[in-house]
Amino acid sequence: MTLSELLDYVRVKTNFSAINDYSCFCEEYLSFVKSNLQAIIVSKNETIYIFFQYKNDGNFNVTRPINSKLMLTIDNFEASKKNFIYAMRHINDVHSDNDIRYNINAYVYTCQQAIGAALDALPANTGNVARKIHGDLFERFIRLILLDIGISVRDGIVHIPISIDDEMFNMSYQHDIIIENGDEIKAVGSVKTSSKDRIDKIFIDKFLHNRLLGIDIPHFAVFLQDVQRKGRAQNYTVGTTFLTGHFKGYTVKLNPLDG
Repeated sequence: MTLSELLDYVRVKTNFSAINDYSCFCEEYLSFVKSNLQAIIVSKNETIYIFFQYKNDGNFNVTRPINSKLMLTIDNFEASKKNFIYAMRHINDVHSDNDIRYNINAYVYTCQQAIGAALDALPANTGNVARKIHGDLFERFIRLILLDIGISVRDGIVHIPISIDDEMFNMSYQHDIIIENGDEIKAVGSVKTSSKDRIDKIFIDKFLHNRLLGIDIPHFAVFLQDVQRKGRAQNYTVGTTFLTGHFKGYTVKLNPLDG
């Protein structure tokens, strides 16, 4: 595919309805970047992070930071894909196997970053649209993976019944991941492409949800990355978006997350 074809494809969210759809797009993207980039820029302060710069077909745009220790290439993607499929079929055996855990992380990271990096080729005035597509597809990807290993999961609204002076009403909460066993909610998850500005809500959601229900339902978060690009051309660096002080403060003083 050309970059234009990749962008036309990735902007249609219905093209990503199964794990293999993510894999197929990723292979096309990795094939493209192998020999069609203007440059690969290395971060000045954290050299494991790189940036792809497109040619004229991508407005000479520079992508988000890409972790070179996790981002696969077209040369090793097929092997990683096979290992990922194997891991999904033997998920109960991989908790202590660091190589398989790394491969799962690298495969998921690469598939999703291919989407985000491709969208970075769009003109700057389409940024909000690109972020929405990237975020929605990541949420869907994680749900598909959980479904593939046999976990009943959905996104949607949880209604919490509240009684005040014999009057009943519902408080509604929207969640990215709701794990259920029958009608019983077993866990709630938040799935975001970045931790930026999102740490607080996850902790507070757990506190309010469990306080209002009077039961302890596990809450967990999935973040794709915790850095953003900083600086100007030829001097690009990365800056962290993960608020360690907030995370520690909420963990100690409010309630810890469950994963």
